[in-house]
Amino acid sequence: MTPAPSAALSAQNASSQRLAAIAQARQALSSAGDCSSTLVAPWITRSWQRCLQAGLRPQESADFDQILPAQMRQTVDANAHWVRIARPLLEQLARAVRNTGYFAILTDARGVVVEVAGAIDRSDRRADLITRIGTDLSEQRVGTTAIGAALGEQRPVWLHRGEHFFSNTTAYSCAGAPVAGPNGACVGMLDLTGIAAAERPELAHLVSQVAGKIGNALVQAQNHSLLLRLNWPGSMLGGDTDGLLGLDADGWIIGANALARQLVPGLQGGRPCHASDVFGMPLELLFDAARRSHNTLELPLWNGLWLQAAASTPGQQPRVEPVAAPAVGLKDLESSLIRKAVEQARGNVSQAALALGISRATVYRKLSKK
Repeated sequence: MTPAPSAALSAQNASSQRLAAIAQARQALSSAGDCSSTLVAPWITRSWQRCLQAGLRPQESADFDQILPAQMRQTVDANAHWVRIARPLLEQLARAVRNTGYFAILTDARGVVVEVAGAIDRSDRRADLITRIGTDLSEQRVGTTAIGAALGEQRPVWLHRGEHFFSNTTAYSCAGAPVAGPNGACVGMLDLTGIAAAERPELAHLVSQVAGKIGNALVQAQNHSLLLRLNWPGSMLGGDTDGLLGLDADGWIIGANALARQLVPGLQGGRPCHASDVFGMPLELLFDAARRSHNTLELPLWNGLWLQAAASTPGQQPRVEPVAAPAVGLKDLESSLIRKAVEQARGNVSQAALALGISRATVYRKLSKK
């Protein structure tokens, strides 16, 4: 009986097939400027198209230029705060990939290098060029890379060898993910790059996870008066998968991580938002929760959904405890939600009932109870 091929051989065959597909797509790009290939991901063809429209040609070489000294000083100063917060996580990431031939790069929101970490072989010009502080690695300068693509697509990406645009960037393989600041805007990009290295698409997950941790650290580093950890009921609070909200002393939301912006309606768009606009619970009860021995609670949203939350003030160690009973009665919260819906509908009970998914009669009945 013929033995089954080893996992290593299967992986090698798959890699060879992928490289052949990339080469075929790249040949169409180089010879005819054809970006319609289905052999590479759609976001790659979109990036290739943008490069061609900008007048770049794949047969040419990317210029790894540094920005001017005055611009470099301004860039370093403008990004110093968040780079300092990100640095420990960047070093941890570099240790995680130390035996793979990959190293870490951090850029600002334009794609300019502001920090690097890991085993960088400075004798290899290909490594040295892209890891100098101030080098412009934007799509406009060096074509399709994980850096430019992650910034353009605003999502994690993996890019291998010939999927890069220029001929002198096809030795690189890289994973990239955008880093979001407390206001939801992109502050920069985290990248892992290897040179003539084995393909490791799983690095896209790793770099995304660390980019999320950096975003969490930026929210926690804010000068907030109350920090709320949020998640759906049944999820464990206290980890990297929590939504994070920072509130000032008056209850204004001054920072939120990416997950909090998914959990809590009304945080998108960057406009000022108060806790009372999103939570159906008095602000005082949120601050009270942080002072209790049980700092967890069930937290109603105005859309009728519930979250679990853990509240803490600056300097408090996070506590993971069973979710406490609602700080106010469920009937009172229900009535409060209904009154809020009627107010938002400007007294139109039918519209409020529709928004809540209940009947008009139920609205009248609930509001008539003392």
